[in-house]
Amino acid sequence: MKPEMTIPRRWNPWPASIIAFFVVALIGCGTFVAYCNRHPADLVASDYYEQEVRYQGQINRLQHAQQNAHLASVNYDSSHKCIQITLPPNQSAAKAVGTIQLYRPSSMNLDRQLELGIDANGVQRIDAARMSPGLWKVRVSWSVDRQDYFVDQKVVIEPKGR
Repeated sequence: MKPEMTIPRRWNPWPASIIAFFVVALIGCGTFVAYCNRHPADLVASDYYEQEVRYQGQINRLQHAQQNAHLASVNYDSSHKCIQITLPPNQSAAKAVGTIQLYRPSSMNLDRQLELGIDANGVQRIDAARMSPGLWKVRVSWSVDRQDYFVDQKVVIEPKGR
């Protein structure tokens, strides 16, 4: 009788590799879900659908404002730390009524809405000293003699100390 030879059993890495792959994939998915929950993606507006439906009226207001676009303006005055809104002279005398929306694209929580209150020269200044630095969209919507107007202008608020 021949002595039996035992073949040493070699370790097979495939089962452990497959299990390790799925464990790493599950940990990666869990980490991604946790990251997404801690960094919310705010909607542009809570009623964005209704705003889209009313967009044709917005286009009409924008066209009316473009006819007087060279006269209506929104600017940031860095020396006085204020946003200056200027309406055409003929509209300031006619008592323009409207709203100003300060829209911060990066954070919905910083958005503000103000009443339009221009002086006799057609100018309104908004204090920007306490506003967060960065990009802001200033949307001015006003009405004069049953005619609606709209101006949408971007301004960049400089960091304090500049």
